[in-house]
Amino acid sequence: MITRYDVAGAQGMFEPGSNDQVLANKLGITVPADMDEAELVLLQKLYEFVLQDNLPMGQLTMAHIRTWHRRWLGNIYPWAGQGRSVNMSKGGFPFAPAAQIPRLMAEFEQNCLMRYTSCAGYDTAQLIEAIAVTHVEFILMHPFREGNGRISRLLADVMAAQAGEGPLDYSSWESGRNDYIAAIQRGLGLDYEPMKLWVERALDGK
Repeated sequence: MITRYDVAGAQGMFEPGSNDQVLANKLGITVPADMDEAELVLLQKLYEFVLQDNLPMGQLTMAHIRTWHRRWLGNIYPWAGQGRSVNMSKGGFPFAPAAQIPRLMAEFEQNCLMRYTSCAGYDTAQLIEAIAVTHVEFILMHPFREGNGRISRLLADVMAAQAGEGPLDYSSWESGRNDYIAAIQRGLGLDYEPMKLWVERALDGK
């Protein structure tokens, strides 16, 4: 659960009647389980659209990622596809300050997406490094108000598909969540080796 919010415009608002459990939304949903279901159904449609029908084989950009986020959550949240305007932390770990998000998005595109994509023709070691670095940096940046983890996994799956691999199996990330989070945090010191191990497991389906 997100543990801290700084209110900033629409992104800092909760749906009336939700006891501050559901973000303000276009559908008037007030029950967290109902929102989870709505987001899941739309995420499945996004995966079909991107991986089955519109897989980008060239270099990826933040425009791609913004478009995916907007296509996924645009019918739920008015700010879908927009950069985060609230400060957030999770489990006592603060993500990048909201004021830095525009700069960090540009740097992520330059240093990660332009460097590591397209992944077409990558061998396994190259693909693992590409996904590990981009995943860590994306999560540390946390560019959106909601859905960063799921968009980061879609990004990893797109990169894998570019290299001719199937979608990753994230079950090990869920069962070893504390160690996975520790691997993300190691990225603050530019140490991506722990995350490479998690990516390798996900590619192998272990």
